[in-house]
Amino acid sequence: MSLLCWFPSGLTSNVDLRSRENNSSHRTKEIDRDRLIVRRGQPFSVAVQICDSTVQNGQLELVLHLGKRDEVMIKVQRESGGADHWWFSQQAAQDEVMLTLHSPADAIIGQYRLAVLVMSPDGHIVQKIEGVSFHLLFNPWNKDDAVYLPEESHLQEYVMNETGIIYRGTSEYISSIPWNYGQFEDNIMDICFEVLDNSREALKNSKMDMECRADPVYISRIITAMVNANDDHGVLFGSWTPPYSNGVAPSKWTGSVPILRQWSSTRARAVKYGQCWVFAGVACTVLRCLGIPTRLITNFCSAHDVDGNLCVDVVDTFNSRQDSTWNFHCWVESWMRRDDLPKGNDGWQILDPTPQERSDGVFCCGPCPVTAIKEGNLQVKYDAPFVFAEVNADITHWRVLPNGQRQKVYVDQKSVGRKISTKSVYGDFREDLTVLYKYPEGSKEERTVFQKAGRRVTQPTNESTEPPQLQLLIKHARPVFGSDFDVIAEVRNDGDEDAQVQLTVLATGVTYNSVHQGECQRQMIRVTVAAHEGHREVLRLRYKDYAECTSEHHLIRVKAFAEAQGQNQPLMTVADVPLSVPELLVQIQGKAAVKQQVTAKISFTNPLPVPLKGGVFTVEGAGLLSATQIHVKGEILPGQRVEVSFPFSPIRTGVRKLLVDFDSDRLMDVKGTATLVVRKITGNYIRGISGIFGNLALTDPFV
Repeated sequence: MSLLCWFPSGLTSNVDLRSRENNSSHRTKEIDRDRLIVRRGQPFSVAVQICDSTVQNGQLELVLHLGKRDEVMIKVQRESGGADHWWFSQQAAQDEVMLTLHSPADAIIGQYRLAVLVMSPDGHIVQKIEGVSFHLLFNPWNKDDAVYLPEESHLQEYVMNETGIIYRGTSEYISSIPWNYGQFEDNIMDICFEVLDNSREALKNSKMDMECRADPVYISRIITAMVNANDDHGVLFGSWTPPYSNGVAPSKWTGSVPILRQWSSTRARAVKYGQCWVFAGVACTVLRCLGIPTRLITNFCSAHDVDGNLCVDVVDTFNSRQDSTWNFHCWVESWMRRDDLPKGNDGWQILDPTPQERSDGVFCCGPCPVTAIKEGNLQVKYDAPFVFAEVNADITHWRVLPNGQRQKVYVDQKSVGRKISTKSVYGDFREDLTVLYKYPEGSKEERTVFQKAGRRVTQPTNESTEPPQLQLLIKHARPVFGSDFDVIAEVRNDGDEDAQVQLTVLATGVTYNSVHQGECQRQMIRVTVAAHEGHREVLRLRYKDYAECTSEHHLIRVKAFAEAQGQNQPLMTVADVPLSVPELLVQIQGKAAVKQQVTAKISFTNPLPVPLKGGVFTVEGAGLLSATQIHVKGEILPGQRVEVSFPFSPIRTGVRKLLVDFDSDRLMDVKGTATLVVRKITGNYIRGISGIFGNLALTDPFV
């Protein structure tokens, strides 16, 4: 990229930012090939052509400006005096001066404006070159940068990869969805800096905020506050129950790009709606774009401890209510050095943009060192007690007696914080990170950590020390959403005498964060369970029974409660039954090349016993196409197969993923993906999407 600059004397100067060469060496060419985008701590060069030999031989001075109102000004030194400041060197050849700029590894990230001053021998400005700007990002390839990450495979995954996998479901039945981070898509970098500029800190004191932007701890904490819109001009409103009026259901999103673009185009008006994986996905996009290595984490059976006692109390009256545990909860981890903390706290830091509790008066969470959670060092900032409880809290179940008093049913010390997961750096499969958060169950190290953190090491589950005579279990297969299925509640009697048992089995529809949607089925019986035998009670759940009370998460919670005559201690057990949905079949027809039209074919079969109305496919892919909606006219009958085809023209080369989501009135959150290799070609530009086949209409998404 070249800039033509005019001087007071009428002479001209041509500035070549050498964007393609610089961006390629700084690993930013995926963001932009025309604008200059570089990483801190790594030199870059620009060429200045001056049409006057007397000016070429003059003394040059370089001045950098940061901020919309030049809040920060930096004079670039001519000679290297250390790695802690900006400096430059120059080399003249014919009518060109090559300027090589060196930034410190802890430089402020942001958009810089460069002024080149040509000075006379007596110190007066002879000519001034302005209008030159560039962006500076974090540099995880530089060993002196606070975000330095040594493994190249990790850098390719946690900084450069534009697509990912988010794990959801339950710890017993883990499912996954693809996600388009799209951190290198058009204008996303600019929007990421808009996010920082709209923070409370930036609006309150822009100079102080700008000076703090050298610190990844500060930047990451700002982002966790700004991804949610609870306190500021943040990106996303959260909503956990339908209807999602005047917005988009969280399950409909397939990536961060449409969310960030909508937020920016509406002048920082919050986008509706997000849930934890959407908040985490957007945060991951912003952090990776700025150059901070980041990965998305899923914690199964995540506790929400509001009072800090490392115990979640569940009071159950067998009526609809909201528990304080989530089937899964998503956050992100970012890699950075913690110079603000004692030694041993570097590495992965937990950041949670989902608004749950306030931290220093703001809905944000982190950065908190993963090592601090594993070791129980809860005095370490930020928000370590809250995060520790999410993966370690006890769950105490109580019931309300007729006289209004509460009776403890049992204490669950093992369920919270299971199968903590992320996408592997080696492919599209799950990596279990639980060992980084917790010592093995029952180990000496685990007991030491609990004592340090203030959690009780042991907790009696009932008043008696005798082993229980009765056991209560729930068994089920993994049913398909739309089918009828059975859930079995089994009472086992290990005692020597028969037991008179009153058994209650309740099935309710719940969201992934345990918001009850309604009762599906209830069954209550009195039964005699013979000594050393068992009784099985079958609860039949038909589609017509659960269709109206299940959310888009397709989850049913079954609770069984058994009370034996003559025994004071009741039994209770809970099981979550995820209902699986079919995947979309996505196929790419033909070989893919940049700006060369290729066709995608999507196939879907209605699994429900009822027709689907308002069907819409949403398609997007980093480097392929922006989020696009394809509407299906008319109803999709039970068992009917729908096929749609559409052309598109890839934008960038490389291994790319096309992500597809299907939603309708009765079935939502159906996903599909296809991987394609986009090659470079030569020739004339071939137009992109120009129409849709048959009776399908192409519309602008999420408006």
